[in-house]
Amino acid sequence: MNTSASTSASKLKTVITYGTFDLFHIGHLKMLQRLRSLGDKLIVGVSTDEFNADKGKQSVYAYQERAEIVQALSCVDLVIPENSWVQKQHDIQHHEVSIFGIGEDWRGEFDHLAPLCEVVYLPRTPSISTTEVKKALSSLDADKIQQIKAGLDGVLSIVKAIE
Repeated sequence: MNTSASTSASKLKTVITYGTFDLFHIGHLKMLQRLRSLGDKLIVGVSTDEFNADKGKQSVYAYQERAEIVQALSCVDLVIPENSWVQKQHDIQHHEVSIFGIGEDWRGEFDHLAPLCEVVYLPRTPSISTTEVKKALSSLDADKIQQIKAGLDGVLSIVKAIE
């Protein structure tokens, strides 16, 4: 057995985060890039449509499309489905996670994970929020929303083409 290979593998830092990642924007990208810079591997749990429904949320894009967009990013090593609040402890142990990171708007909500790994809360990117984008969109009429959705579908097509 090559002990130097197993020793170096054990020193790898795995970072994990979770989110819906609907209407993917620059704030999402910057957060994921910052998280990746904290370790050697970044795992992203993308909330499933069913879990979002349990949270009272509805996404513009389906889970599979949101997961494809996130997986296409060079800073992301693995995308997993987020099915429930309680899976985080299992995921941390299963993937041997060193750091759990999430936006500072969740500060204190995941401190209970600290015995398993380091918990970090990252600052949000100023002036951008999916919630705010959705609020702005809600004031638009149905035709305008379809035009915007068509544009976003074009972005998804580009992401699929570069895979």
